[in-house]
Amino acid sequence: MSLTLYNTLTRKKEAFAPIDPARVRMYVCGPTVYDFAHIGNARPVIVFDVLYRVLQHVYGKDHVTYVRNITDVDDKINDRAARDYPNLPLNDAIRLVTEKTAAQFHADVAALGCLPPNVEPRATDNIQEMVGIINRLLANGYAYFAKGEHGREVLFAVDHMAAYGALSNRKLDEQIEGARVAVEAHKKHPADFVLWKESSSTEPGWTGHFVDRGETVSIYGRPGWHIECSAMSHRYLGETFDIHGGGIDLVFPHHENEIAQSCCAFGTPRMANVWMHNGFLQVEGQKMSKSLGNFVTINELLATDKFGGRSWPGDVLRLAMLRTHYRQPIDFTAKALEESEKTLASWAELASRHKVALTSGPLEPALLDALQDDLNTAAAFAVLSDLARKARTNFNDAQQLAYCAEFLGFNTKSWFSRAELTDAMAGLDPELKTKTEALIAARLDARRNKNFAESDRIRDELVAMGIEIKDSKNPTTGELETKWEVKR
Repeated sequence: MSLTLYNTLTRKKEAFAPIDPARVRMYVCGPTVYDFAHIGNARPVIVFDVLYRVLQHVYGKDHVTYVRNITDVDDKINDRAARDYPNLPLNDAIRLVTEKTAAQFHADVAALGCLPPNVEPRATDNIQEMVGIINRLLANGYAYFAKGEHGREVLFAVDHMAAYGALSNRKLDEQIEGARVAVEAHKKHPADFVLWKESSSTEPGWTGHFVDRGETVSIYGRPGWHIECSAMSHRYLGETFDIHGGGIDLVFPHHENEIAQSCCAFGTPRMANVWMHNGFLQVEGQKMSKSLGNFVTINELLATDKFGGRSWPGDVLRLAMLRTHYRQPIDFTAKALEESEKTLASWAELASRHKVALTSGPLEPALLDALQDDLNTAAAFAVLSDLARKARTNFNDAQQLAYCAEFLGFNTKSWFSRAELTDAMAGLDPELKTKTEALIAARLDARRNKNFAESDRIRDELVAMGIEIKDSKNPTTGELETKWEVKR
């Protein structure tokens, strides 16, 4: 099955055809590091981590470039720095805030099983790239200077772009409410947005040199939010790339404005060929907000008892996210976490019982089919559930369960004790495992049919092979189950 993805731009599922299969390129909007990332921020990180893994599987690890940015210049960062470090110079305070929150973000998403992107640019390292794009927009007639309430600005003229609004499917006269912008006198159109704004002497800034009708205008200032992603995606992925991802809340105005800036600066019909967006996240049936008291960070879930009266392993959070298709809204609840934890515990028990090897191996085709069908992790979870059912009596299915779980980013090493992990990492002879599981299944069938002579014969054969077996009854079903291990 070929990879198909839902494209927000065209509003349909399409076969994915990369511009260059030898260099598949994906950009995902990353965190604004003014505070610890909340659980809503975790969803796109997990979703696009899975897509990254699928792309690597299809095209090869060396042929996929994944860029996820860090926004480290923003008015919210300035406010947090002034609040938390009032006695420090603002630039020093900003550095402390962004370094602390970025480090925590990296630790949190690693605990969720997410791979690091190939490139993780910071906005402050790409200021000149932003200035260059703004100068292109000025030269092409899509930007203009204005004097705003807080100083000089460079603004994007939205009505100069005929296709503005195509991603969000809104007409220009419908954009104002969605953008939550005030009707300001210095704007030529109420929906025009900031590319660069002047900074005061107490605010962080860089000197941008802009050319207006042959004259250079220098403004000590800082970039608008949207221009940052246009600059970083262009620097690392080019004028047009394959996939741009993020949360559904970014469709308008952020992604719409990214498209406007990039396409008008470089004269391209598209910034990215495929636009992907994950659905909203609620907490216990309500929109997450500090006023409702249900705002929770990833770190609080991992390390405190704020949610559900206890902390939760990263794998549990990951599974709770992936059981719902990425485009659907998700209700994040303590009950869902409890169910996910039980599921993972059952997988771990099966892996330990069958002494699976923690090595790479061929993946269940049904899993790949599900993931290549617009990243259908809900269907992928059903495949894992079926493997777990069959793995109760079959080593091969238990091994496949471990392979598939590891591919999806779960920490399969945590399923074993330290001694078991050594064996699992080393792996046992596959032929021995296959033969042992087949004999155990045959022995269980013989006992069910009350053919105890055959059952004893198979037991003796297993003992002769150096296999020690232990029978027990399943406390739920009452059925006989057999665990085995190689005698030491």
